Amino acid sequence: MPNKLLYKKMNTQELVVLSQQDDFKALEELIRKIQKDVFATLSYMLKSNENLYDLTQEVLLKVAKNIKNLQNPKCFNGWLNHIITNSYYDYLRKTKKKPETVSLEYSCPALNLDFQIEIPDSKNKPMEKCITGECERRIKKAIRGLPETFRIAIVLREFQGLSYEEIANTTNSSIGTVKSRISRARMKLQEALKNYIT
Repeated sequence: MPNKLLYKKMNTQELVVLSQQDDFKALEELIRKIQKDVFATLSYMLKSNENLYDLTQEVLLKVAKNIKNLQNPKCFNGWLNHIITNSYYDYLRKTKKKPETVSLEYSCPALNLDFQIEIPDSKNKPMEKCITGECERRIKKAIRGLPETFRIAIVLREFQGLSYEEIANTTNSSIGTVKSRISRARMKLQEALKNYIT
């Protein structure tokens, strides 16, 4: 059995394969490896941080319990995003909140507006950290202000890097609907952040 340092050097797919073979150290490392991404994704999907830690833990538990059900370890990221999205919708149902709906008949050309969150470097000066942190807070607030369907689509695209097809599969929508949601989300974000974008 590999030592702890070897587990850290393994890629996600290797950890998934070992986890499926009841290697609990591999599963522990896999959970450690994905927890920040799960937390970050949910932090943009939820309107507030109130249940963020509980929902993150719930997703990680589902991954641990169901890892053997994953047929193809190469599909882990898509499988994980299904769990995140389904857990989010379960949370909405439990809290009796309904996702906001919007008419998708409006169409416009896709805006080439890319958002990038910069994680503050620990070597940054205090003023730089403050500016970066403020920028991140404003972007998160703008994303949280989006209608539910737009928010999920833009988070899966911009933060998880999913293709339009993967997002369509994850959200049970057509590719055209996904493109429209992302386009409209980008327009709304551009409008919300226009005073902060140069």
